[in-house]
Amino acid sequence: MSIADNLKAIMSKSSLIREMFEKGARLKQQHGPENVYDFSIGNPNLPPPAAFLEGLTKVAAIHDQGVHGYMPNTGYLETRQAVADFVNRDQGVELCPDDIIMTCGAAGGLNVIFRSLLNPGEEVIVPSPYFVEYDFYAANANAVLKKAPAKADFSLSISGIESALNPKTKIVLINSPNNPTGQVYSAESLKRLGNLLEKASREFNKTIYLVSDEPYRRIAYQGVEVPSIFSFYKDSIFTTSFSKDLSIPGERIGYIATNPDLTYRQDVLNAMALSNRTLGFVNAPALMQRVLPLCLNASVDMQAYTRKRDLLCQGLSSCGYEFLPPAGTFYVFAKSPIKDDLAFVEALQEERIIAVPGSAFGCPGFFRLAFCVKDDTITRSIPGFRTACQRVA
Repeated sequence: MSIADNLKAIMSKSSLIREMFEKGARLKQQHGPENVYDFSIGNPNLPPPAAFLEGLTKVAAIHDQGVHGYMPNTGYLETRQAVADFVNRDQGVELCPDDIIMTCGAAGGLNVIFRSLLNPGEEVIVPSPYFVEYDFYAANANAVLKKAPAKADFSLSISGIESALNPKTKIVLINSPNNPTGQVYSAESLKRLGNLLEKASREFNKTIYLVSDEPYRRIAYQGVEVPSIFSFYKDSIFTTSFSKDLSIPGERIGYIATNPDLTYRQDVLNAMALSNRTLGFVNAPALMQRVLPLCLNASVDMQAYTRKRDLLCQGLSSCGYEFLPPAGTFYVFAKSPIKDDLAFVEALQEERIIAVPGSAFGCPGFFRLAFCVKDDTITRSIPGFRTACQRVA
């Protein structure tokens, strides 16, 4: 083959999430969409809030000269100011527009961060289970993703991260609320993690960065608060998107926020601005950047996600499944009734239920369900969950 060797290796590990999504599409063609219960992919089914749609209509009607032209690679100043103000209100910090870089979603943000910070062969430590695309983002930077086990309840294992730290460590990457588990990391665990990274940075005589991937920050339940990493470690950066809280994943809009106390702050900001351009993003979508200041305080209907969460959790419990109700996100990460999660996911497909095996997230023996679907999809799927569980018992 003529393609790059590293891409061949990546293709051989192609995402099981997408594979399940494609199986669902084939089953829908065979049985009809209404007869397939597809929980494979986190594609929000709620409409965007009214403030977004109103802002989009208003901005699209502007016909000023240059409105669709190039801009600074970091984004429009007025958008970065609005985002900085929003983060300051939300997290109790003091960012300025220069601390913000507008990106093509959180995925674009992570690739920009990795490209800017990582040398070939350096390592990114991530608690496992983790979002499978992280492997590919690290590979894009010629770096290595190293897994550290989480606790049994999927909270942060500080000892697990400590055992993974070594002189090659450059980034510790966390994701809270977590995909796939729905776990939210506590302030106490983040404080302990910050202390650990301060100690490791001194020991290895290098800056180790704490990077947080936060597209689900505003999808949290029952009064759960998502702590700000900036409060616990100065060399911290987070990236997020509006894909989930505004239900606009196809618009590819997000941002990077850097701790104002970051070591080598200006060098890092300059590197990320250059990476945003040279990775091919150039800048975040102009139209979306103009819409955001008009709807930053808006969000999807969290009552709807709470209802879907409760419907699925109650249904799974009635069938005898073991799981921890998610504190955030729109995923349930349940224990497979049999050790082989791949085999159990196939058993679910016999009931026209599409789930993603835990193996896709580095955690065999579990399966993930994305409940950002119609309520009817959840309620009609429960008999199939019961049948599949009974069949493998």
